[in-house]
Amino acid sequence: MTDMHGTKHWDENNSRSFLDYGRYFVPERERQMDIIADLIPPAPGTLLVELCPGEGLLSRALLERFPDCRVLALDGSEPMLMQTQRTCRDHADRLTTSTFELADRDWRRFSEPPHAIVSSLAIHHLDGRQKQMLFADVAAALRPGGVFVVADIVRPPSVAGLAIAARQWDEAVRSRALAIDGDLAAFAEFNRLGWNYFRNPDGEPIDKPSSLAEQLAWLSEAGFAAVDCAWLFAGHAIFCGLKP
Repeated sequence: MTDMHGTKHWDENNSRSFLDYGRYFVPERERQMDIIADLIPPAPGTLLVELCPGEGLLSRALLERFPDCRVLALDGSEPMLMQTQRTCRDHADRLTTSTFELADRDWRRFSEPPHAIVSSLAIHHLDGRQKQMLFADVAAALRPGGVFVVADIVRPPSVAGLAIAARQWDEAVRSRALAIDGDLAAFAEFNRLGWNYFRNPDGEPIDKPSSLAEQLAWLSEAGFAAVDCAWLFAGHAIFCGLKP
């Protein structure tokens, strides 16, 4: 699939692979979700927005952690949104889903200012300039005291850093496959699909991760305060900023 610039981007084959193998391929997945929720200050009755929820595990975690809040889940994939609805079926009265294109800007105006906007493993599909525009638009959209939390792959700036991230991600998936299934079939699929970005960082046009340092700077430039990285492992980071 290509966008209006002729660039290949995420399609439903990617969605299916992620739904099938996300539990193996995302390092420390449960810990990541806990950290993301920990970074959201309690604010009963507010709106939380997730960009690209995938199978809906984070949306469900937010609905469970904040029982007085509502979640709006936005995704470009109908199968992903359907899976999110199934995953969050016990909280259906507080979940709204809608299709969107992450790079577009029209969805960034909400009927009420969100208290939190979160995203996991999606923003790296935007280039640097698109990330900067997204960060600025999110800062404008949030209510005061709201937070923007990003969990994503980040590109190490050195060859040594790329090698460390690649090795750690391989080790994480290998351990997860053994823990869940007792064999390495999922790890073999991880390699067959070429999922480890850090093994071939310039080979897949849909992946455009920026460095952690760049993105922390862009958050500050967008007006966020208390900009910080809360977790970093295997080339994956959780970072955030608070709207004053």
